[in-house]
Amino acid sequence: MATVELRDVTKSYGDTVAVSGVSLEVAHGEFVALLGPSGCGKTTTLQLLAGFLEPTSGDILIDGRSVKGIPPHQRNIGVVFQSYALFPHLTVFDNIAFGLKMRNAGTTDIAARVKRALDLVQLTSLDQRYPKALSGGQQQRVALARALVIEPSVLLLDEPLSNLDANLREQMRFEIREIQKRVGITTVFVTHDQHEAMAAADRLVVMAKGNIRQLGTAQQIYETPADLFVAEFIGQANLLRGKVTAVDGGEATLAVGSSMIRAVHRGRVAAGQTAALALRPEDLRLASAAQPGMNNLTGIVSRVNYLGATISVGVKAGDQLLTLTLPRGSAEVAEGQSLTLYWPASAGVLLPENS
Repeated sequence: MATVELRDVTKSYGDTVAVSGVSLEVAHGEFVALLGPSGCGKTTTLQLLAGFLEPTSGDILIDGRSVKGIPPHQRNIGVVFQSYALFPHLTVFDNIAFGLKMRNAGTTDIAARVKRALDLVQLTSLDQRYPKALSGGQQQRVALARALVIEPSVLLLDEPLSNLDANLREQMRFEIREIQKRVGITTVFVTHDQHEAMAAADRLVVMAKGNIRQLGTAQQIYETPADLFVAEFIGQANLLRGKVTAVDGGEATLAVGSSMIRAVHRGRVAAGQTAALALRPEDLRLASAAQPGMNNLTGIVSRVNYLGATISVGVKAGDQLLTLTLPRGSAEVAEGQSLTLYWPASAGVLLPENS
C-alpha cells in the first residue's frame, strides 16, 4: 500500500487547461473515486498519476516520493483500462503473467502468483481460455488480476465497468470493492457513473472543468453538496430558486414566486441574495391539504412512474416542476390530481445562486 498525493497539479494543452491546480491526498488502502461529466479532467488526472502524461506544473508523490519524470513501468502502479486491453492471442494465464515476465520473474514464481491472482478473481478454472471465449465480466476480472499480480503499490481503474450491461455493472462494482478490501491496495477509480462511485468508494472527488468541486464521503456529498453543480450532478435535485428575504439565526426565508419558504441556511446565504433550495426527491411528501409547521406548495400531479422499489411522481407547482420519490405501497396518486407538497425547514440545502 502507498499514499498518493497531488500538489497543485495543472495540465495544459496550449491555451486549453484540462486539469487546473488539483490537490488531493489518498491514504494507505483508501478507495477514492474521481467523478464528473465528460471533459471534467478526471481521466487526465488518472493518466497523470499513471505517468502516461506529465503535469505542466505541480507535483505528484507516491509514498512521499515525487514521481515526476518517472515512466509508468517504474512507478509500480497497476492499471485497468476501460477496454481491458487483453492480448487476444494469449490465454488467461499468459495475459495475467505478462507483467511478471516483463519483470523477469522466475517460472515457479510466475505460476504461484498467477494462481493466487486467479483465485482472487475466481477464475481458476479458466486459465487456459482465450479472451474471446470469456464474457465481459470475466474479461474484466482478467484485467483486474493482471493489474494486481505484479503487486503494485497503487491500483488505477479507468472506467472499467463502462462496457458491461446494467445488471453486470452492479454486480461487478461490488466485486471490485470486495477485492480491493481483501487486497488492501490504495485505489483511484475514474467513472462518470455516480452510482458506481457511491457504491464502491470511501470518498468521492467531484470534478468539473478541471477543478475539484467537492471531496467527501458519498453521504456528505449527497446530503450537503458544496454548490449547485454538485447538488444537480449527484443524484436528483429539485431546485427552488428565489430571493433570500430574511436570515434569522440558522434559518432563512426564501421568496419563491408568491410562496415564502423556510430553510436552514448553514451560513451560506445572506438577506437580499438570490439562492436556490436543493431538495432531494425523497425529502418531499404529499398530502391532501397544507400541513402545519411545514413548507407547503400546492400542485397538480403531472406524471406517475412505477420503478419497482419506488414510485417517481412529478408535480407541477406554479412554474416549478418537482419530482418526489414514494416507497412502493404508498397511497395511490393519479395524473391530474391536486395535492400539497410539504417538507420541513431542515430538509434540503440552501445555496447561493452563483455557486
